[in-house]
Amino acid sequence: MKIQKKILCVTLFFLIPFFLPHLTLAQIPEKKLTLDETVTLAKDNSTDAVGAKHLYMSNYWQHQSFKAGFLPQLSIDASIPNLNRSISPITMPDGSDVFISRSLANSSANLSLSQAVGLTGGRVFINSGIQRIDLIRDSITTSFSTTPVSIGISQPLFGFNSYKWEKQIEPLRYEEGKRQYIEEQENIAMRATKHFFNLLNAQINKEISKTNYSNNDTLFKIAKSRYDLGKIAENELLEMELNYLNSQAGLEQAKIDYQSAMLRFKSYLGLAETDDIELILPLEIPDFKIDVSKAVAEALKNSPNTLSNKKSIIEAERDLAKAKAGNRFNVNLFAIYGLAQSAYAFSDVYKNPLDQQQLEIGIQVPILDWGISKGKVKMAKSYSEFVKAIVNQDITDFEQEVFLKVLHFNILFNQIEISGKADIVAQKRYEATKQRFIIGNIDIIPLNLAEEAKDLAKQNYISSLRKFWEAYYEIRKLTHYDFQNNKEISLDFDNF
Repeated sequence: MKIQKKILCVTLFFLIPFFLPHLTLAQIPEKKLTLDETVTLAKDNSTDAVGAKHLYMSNYWQHQSFKAGFLPQLSIDASIPNLNRSISPITMPDGSDVFISRSLANSSANLSLSQAVGLTGGRVFINSGIQRIDLIRDSITTSFSTTPVSIGISQPLFGFNSYKWEKQIEPLRYEEGKRQYIEEQENIAMRATKHFFNLLNAQINKEISKTNYSNNDTLFKIAKSRYDLGKIAENELLEMELNYLNSQAGLEQAKIDYQSAMLRFKSYLGLAETDDIELILPLEIPDFKIDVSKAVAEALKNSPNTLSNKKSIIEAERDLAKAKAGNRFNVNLFAIYGLAQSAYAFSDVYKNPLDQQQLEIGIQVPILDWGISKGKVKMAKSYSEFVKAIVNQDITDFEQEVFLKVLHFNILFNQIEISGKADIVAQKRYEATKQRFIIGNIDIIPLNLAEEAKDLAKQNYISSLRKFWEAYYEIRKLTHYDFQNNKEISLDFDNF
């Protein structure tokens, strides 16, 4: 039994080193990410995504506040109490003024319900209030005054109606904010794509450098053997050694570039620094063409630029209307009808209330301002025409941008096919050249050229994939349209 235990212990001792690496790998699983998964992570976790969401929420609450401004507003104002001890001038019955020391406490409360009238630019209101005065002498004398109800209106008859213009502008501003959020989602996808291909390129360059280092190590050893046999000259051996040393330095640099790209990638996606990530090459490319006219139409319909341009024109027209309103005859109407009563006892203050009315009509007539108002109107009119010209130019430039982006996108699929085939051919050429060098049919120069062509072809292939996906998300951003699935890009803002 003792011998069996010793054999078991020795066996475990030698087997543990073989199982330990596998246990370590099991504790730190490797994440394999596709491009789609990377984009999804960026839209959920990146700082840009958080910022875009909060910007939209700010726009949302601004819109809610605007709508609430047209709802009835209920408020209460109270002062309980206001104590005043002072020496004040009092006018006597004979018309003379004397200074008298007074001590009084004033308490009041007022309940007000008001409503903006968007159509006319005025405001109607209903008030109810009570006031109590305690005159403090040798004894306290109390009196009450109430306004059980009063109804009033404040209305400019010919003035500038800001409510009218805001009801046109604010919905456009809110809808523009929603479209900007959708556009920012596609911007995030574009940035995530750039980070993805930066890391993917570094990852592939590291693998290429490893392969080149291994190949040059083998070829350098073969070259030394041939040199010892006198089959090659010293300059060829030295060139092989130089290739070996350069590949070693290239591998070290590739590792540094890979770690740097990895840190930036994780930082943008909000991933933990301990996560081990491997990116999967996006070989499945959607094969579809985009109709240029449809892309331009969708872009003009869905882009926030369209609403921004429309809003700019309305704002310029609003400023012109405001300038004109300040240069003409204006009338402001203020009217109140209500009930009021006063008494020394609270029980009597609401009995037999008396009518009270107030009517005020204010008139503003510009007579002579030395052309200031006229100049403001001219400036506002000139600016309105300038804005319209800028908007027309912006629409033309935007249409041309979409047109060129779509034309560029439609040729990228063919470029991917060509660069993919070139990558395969360059790899086969290098392998064939390497074998010929090993058997001594060629010198080092064709081998070096084949290796450079192999690496360049791989980089061109990755670059063509990158250009395709960046162009893909850019067109989605410009048009807010998913041409792959033939539907508009939308978000459920009601359940945001």
